[in-house]
Amino acid sequence: MSRLEEALALVRIDSVSGNETALASVVERALRENPHLEVERIGDNVVARTTGLHGTRLLVAGHLDTVPGDVTTATLEPDRLTGLGACDMKGSLAVMLEVARIDKPRPVEVTWVFYAREEIARAQSGLLEIGELRPDLLQADAAVLAEPTGGVVEAGCQGTLRVAIQLRGRRAHTARPFMGVNAVHRLGALLSHVSAYVPRVVELDGVSYTEQLQAVAVEGGVAPNVVPDLARCTLNHRVAPDRTRGEAMAWLVEYLGDYLDDDDAIDVVDWAPSCPPELSNDRLDALVRLSKSPPRAKVGWTDVATFRELGIAATNFGAGDPLLAHRSDEFVTSEELDQFATVLDAWLG
Repeated sequence: MSRLEEALALVRIDSVSGNETALASVVERALRENPHLEVERIGDNVVARTTGLHGTRLLVAGHLDTVPGDVTTATLEPDRLTGLGACDMKGSLAVMLEVARIDKPRPVEVTWVFYAREEIARAQSGLLEIGELRPDLLQADAAVLAEPTGGVVEAGCQGTLRVAIQLRGRRAHTARPFMGVNAVHRLGALLSHVSAYVPRVVELDGVSYTEQLQAVAVEGGVAPNVVPDLARCTLNHRVAPDRTRGEAMAWLVEYLGDYLDDDDAIDVVDWAPSCPPELSNDRLDALVRLSKSPPRAKVGWTDVATFRELGIAATNFGAGDPLLAHRSDEFVTSEELDQFATVLDAWLG
């Protein structure tokens, strides 16, 4: 089968987050075709490793799950596969399986990680599950996370901070609003300030990270004839790798300071740490050179941050346009799969 056909076979297996069992079984069987791989199944996660005597170990990881959607609508053209997960990231998974099954000596040891539940809350991540139950399987000198990057090294990632804000008011009859304080109106002013946010741009290792601040949920109101005394919103802040959680939160509180009173509340709902570019690492620098393209920053969050927590230098590199991820018409091309396969095989030696 062609690479696109191999990817189509994976796309046709429904693996929305939490439902990766069938795909994990297909991946496990494929990896066991290479007798020189030690294959281990941990829940719906599959890890395969060479276990020779080389002193360097490289790791390649990809997630099995997709966002919700209909896998039956996938279509295959001569040079393109369109369908749920084609870009994010079953095209790259197909290439990973192909390269993992190549039975040839390499100058390094290689670990292949196929993990579940990346597209939902980080606490449920299969990568964290492996790290908790079998941290030895994740040991490596450098790692590639096969997120869609269009064949360009996308270095590091931004952190993501989600906060819940609760603004207080004072109830009154809507016929006599001067007797109260409208919390929804207060929230409107705060949201206007958020919409006027000018992104901060940070350059690290020659790549630029652009921060973002967005309101993602709002809630308020009591009854049609009541001035509301409570209004809530949720904000998502994408944080460049030069700021910690505490620094990002301190900046956000200061930015919203004129719109917050002492009785209001701002609480962290979720935080995923950032990861710096780490392009000074020799192995990651070699990947940049093999890609024949200048690196750029990963402005979203990915599990390169998880690998950093494990002490492993990592970067994002995979097939597919990242701007297509999570769209109903996402696709990957045969040229993108071929380029990813060539560079990945060369990187592993």
